[in-house]
Amino acid sequence: MIASLPMYLADPSAVATLWHGLARHLGDAGLPDVPPELCWPDALPAHWLAPDLLLSQTCGLPLMTTLAGRVTLVGAYAYSAPGCEGVWCRSQIVVRAADAAQRLEDLRGRRVACNSLDSQSGYNSLRAAVAPLCRDGRFFGECRLTGGHRASVLAVRDGLADAAAIDAVTLAGLRRHQPETTQGLRVLAQTAPYPALPLICASPCDAGRLARLRVALAATVTDDALADARDRLFIAGFQVLSLDDYGVCLAMARQARDQGCEAL
Repeated sequence: MIASLPMYLADPSAVATLWHGLARHLGDAGLPDVPPELCWPDALPAHWLAPDLLLSQTCGLPLMTTLAGRVTLVGAYAYSAPGCEGVWCRSQIVVRAADAAQRLEDLRGRRVACNSLDSQSGYNSLRAAVAPLCRDGRFFGECRLTGGHRASVLAVRDGLADAAAIDAVTLAGLRRHQPETTQGLRVLAQTAPYPALPLICASPCDAGRLARLRVALAATVTDDALADARDRLFIAGFQVLSLDDYGVCLAMARQARDQGCEAL
């Protein structure tokens, strides 16, 4: 079996520590062939669809689109980072501290950095936020795709873009563990809330295996040995969610399209 927790990488050592504890709890729950270490895949879409996927983290928008019916939703961690309320998170729209913008509408016609077109936190939620402000179907003057939230933060910091929507947990992690990346930036606004990154496993997944996965994940949020890792990753709990909860992601996309905003 293979496993990954690939989405919050500001503190990789804390991710590894969390996995070692989770692997122990997975074994205690009766799951066989638990890998001792996480893998760090380059091609995430293919990795998420691997038939031997024990556990991974994906994004809410792909869960409801390209991965729909092809993976099993296990649940989500709850987070304590600014912009999060349990399993509900918001993207933080960052600009340079010296930028004159005071409101979201002040960014009209400016340059935006986005991690990818299929990102709930970096693209879909931001498009929904600016859709009411669009003119002739557009709000920003230019959209630069960076490949990752950290790269988007750096693009704004270094003047290659004027704004970016950054997942709240990622931004908090960068501020704490890689403060040089966020130096000179401030939060201008935030998006509407959506469920935190979904934890998934291969499909089909029988009820017994799914229950064991959930028991192990719940154990990681009460394990005293993992308290420091949880604090470093802003993990505050675990909750079982349904696909209906992630319908928010599709609703945001429909809202933007209905308001004439097809793209950033």
